[in-house]
Amino acid sequence: MPPKRFLFGPGPTQVEPSVYQAMTQPLVGYLDPYFFEVAADVRRLLQSAFGTKNDLTLAISGTGSSGMETAVTNFVEPGEKLLVFSAGFFADRIAEMGRRHRADVIKIDKPWGETFSGAEARAAIEREKPAVVAFVHAETSTGALQDPKEIAAAAHSSGALVIADCVTSLGGAPIDVDENDIDIAYSCTQKGLSCPPGLSPFTVSPRAVEQLNARATPNEVWYFDLKLLRDYYDGRKYHHTAPISTFYALQEGLRSIEREGFHQRWKRHAEAHAQFVGGVERLGLSMHVAAGQRIPTLNTVRVPENVDDVKVRTRLLDDEGIEIAGGFGPLAGKIFRIGVMGPLATPDNVNFFIGALSGALS
Repeated sequence: MPPKRFLFGPGPTQVEPSVYQAMTQPLVGYLDPYFFEVAADVRRLLQSAFGTKNDLTLAISGTGSSGMETAVTNFVEPGEKLLVFSAGFFADRIAEMGRRHRADVIKIDKPWGETFSGAEARAAIEREKPAVVAFVHAETSTGALQDPKEIAAAAHSSGALVIADCVTSLGGAPIDVDENDIDIAYSCTQKGLSCPPGLSPFTVSPRAVEQLNARATPNEVWYFDLKLLRDYYDGRKYHHTAPISTFYALQEGLRSIEREGFHQRWKRHAEAHAQFVGGVERLGLSMHVAAGQRIPTLNTVRVPENVDDVKVRTRLLDDEGIEIAGGFGPLAGKIFRIGVMGPLATPDNVNFFIGALSGALS
């Protein structure tokens, strides 16, 4: 039997009990009318979660990285210029996918944990004049939350499409895709949506759909071809065997959020984040990301001097069954990455964690 864990890491995170129950329901076929009812409900709920009215909103069969690849392979053609604002591991991954798809990749770098100002975004976009601009809304490797609005405005002024990685923000923080004028956004199920991994929520603006329809060259990646996926979910034309039980899970996870209220859920996570920051500061610890630029669902805490982060994480796991993560890349050994999401984003659970961390550090 798997051990009981408190998943305070960056993902996967704690799953709602009702989601586990939904996954036990009987399977149907991938072309069954009932499955398409579930898929349609998931699409409706994802529109609310993303803050969009986009018709082309669906769940890609695969984890968050499948959403990233779907965005790149459908909207960045070979030879086109892709500009990536990078201040963390997952922005670097977007750039790497762009290179593999033979794009002309321009990467604008900042130290891990910082964000880009509107002036920085405008200057880079006006200088490079890319076809597509990509950034990470909530950088899982650093805990930094990027304001999308000015990046998107500058990109559209230059005629570029905008891709936003929302893997760590969807379900735990407002994204406001339509208000922020984001063209393509993708996420995952195992973080702010409190579901198991396996699907990548995805949404596409009408502007980007027009470009998709007018694409001159065929998509070289068959599995993530949005035209084929649209034919499957809208036209019920077989494309692949969708993970039925995972769709059940996502539907219930989203319904749970709808029952709570999307705005109430975001408020609850913001309050849990504030309580968490107060708790770690009382322990004499400091946050890696500046106030006002932090992801409410993923906290990055600096490892104190003369403290072995691996020993602290091991002690939390062995003594309390608590899982957290360390940093990697330039932040290896320098930060703890601590998720406070879904069922764990409550005052009692935050207090429980802060007490356990205090004990592990001592």
